[in-house]
Amino acid sequence: MLETLKNAFKTKEIRIKIFLTLAMLLVYRIGCYIPLPGLSASAIEGNFASNEFLGVLSTLTGGSMQNGTLFALGILPFINAFIIMQLLTLAIPALERLSKEGELGRKKLTQITRYFAIVLAIIQAVGILFAWKNAITPIFSFEADLESPYLTMAFIVVMLVAGSTMVMWLGERITEYGIGNGSSLIIFVGILSSFGLVLVQGFARVADQWTYIWNIIGFLLIVLAIFMLIIFMDLAERRVTVQYSKQIKGNKMYGGRSTHIPIRVNSGGVMPIIFASSLCMFPQMILSFWPTSEAYIWYANYMGSGTWPYYLFLALFIIFFSYFYSMIQFNPDDIARNIQQSGGFIPGIRAGKPTSDHLRRINNRLVFVGALFLAVLALVPTFIFNALSDNGALGFGGAFSATGLLIVVSVALELNKQLESQIMMRHYKGFLK
Repeated sequence: MLETLKNAFKTKEIRIKIFLTLAMLLVYRIGCYIPLPGLSASAIEGNFASNEFLGVLSTLTGGSMQNGTLFALGILPFINAFIIMQLLTLAIPALERLSKEGELGRKKLTQITRYFAIVLAIIQAVGILFAWKNAITPIFSFEADLESPYLTMAFIVVMLVAGSTMVMWLGERITEYGIGNGSSLIIFVGILSSFGLVLVQGFARVADQWTYIWNIIGFLLIVLAIFMLIIFMDLAERRVTVQYSKQIKGNKMYGGRSTHIPIRVNSGGVMPIIFASSLCMFPQMILSFWPTSEAYIWYANYMGSGTWPYYLFLALFIIFFSYFYSMIQFNPDDIARNIQQSGGFIPGIRAGKPTSDHLRRINNRLVFVGALFLAVLALVPTFIFNALSDNGALGFGGAFSATGLLIVVSVALELNKQLESQIMMRHYKGFLK
């Protein structure tokens, strides 16, 4: 990774992209510290301290939601809109036709996703506002002695939606002009920003109870082990051998070489777990519009964050989105067709449909292993972290849960791959010149 960064800074174009990415991430972090007028930060922090669901949301936004800042909603509305649009594309023929119309169709789908994200941002802003209702201080008045909390609430909703739209714009600009996927990097930076605070809180507790140092050491050892496991699974792949037959054209012989098709075990990377986490949190966010209702209380107690049904559905959604994302990325029929047209074949497998069926079977088995890995990783270490931090009192189960670790490592590895591919492309251009 360090060698890749060193080589990247030697290339002017990549260096500019890195600085642009860092600048836009800096803008995002500055927005996470701009307080919204009319809110009491201490009252908001009290609400989040007693609500695990809100704590998870705050983690994904880098703590800005807990502090009641401009970027409190973060990139979550855009991610939820993207998930829903991907699912609707498979169910609605008109959207499916748009996705197959090339670059113009994709631009139209992206525009629809943006509008849908703004609608979701409005809904989520209203829901979060109910969680903050005890922390709102009216700042507008129609008369000298009459203050209106509703006008203040409307102003806060507008500011939250504007902040979420700004974060969505920053993510798209990072993807277009910077390095890596903008949405993933924003979540990546948000989770990392919470890590230092967690360790500071942990070491502060050591001053009062020195035996707690063993909890911190155990936490760091588990984090290191998870890092190594994630890297091992992320780099694991099955190589399917492809043999090309010899062809004689004129006086020369072509082909006769052997190559392979790499199929990754964890082909979806970090996206399935981000999608699953966002989808599991969405119903509770909607029900939080009515925090005193029986429906919200029942859902929070029996289906909400921290309950066993929540973890069960999280695991099922991770498996579902692993297959869903793999279906989008890997098309065995197209690969089999390209192999046949190039005069290639998989040893022992007939060309055409048998080849595509063979590749599909291999991919499905690998996706199943990768999906189980993601599901187990998202659940088991979380319980261990909660035990090490006295039921999550220091945030080991929230700010740096296994889900957060997976996102951090996966995004870092993906960023490294992007840098390596761009460095290689620049070297090829220099060779051709």
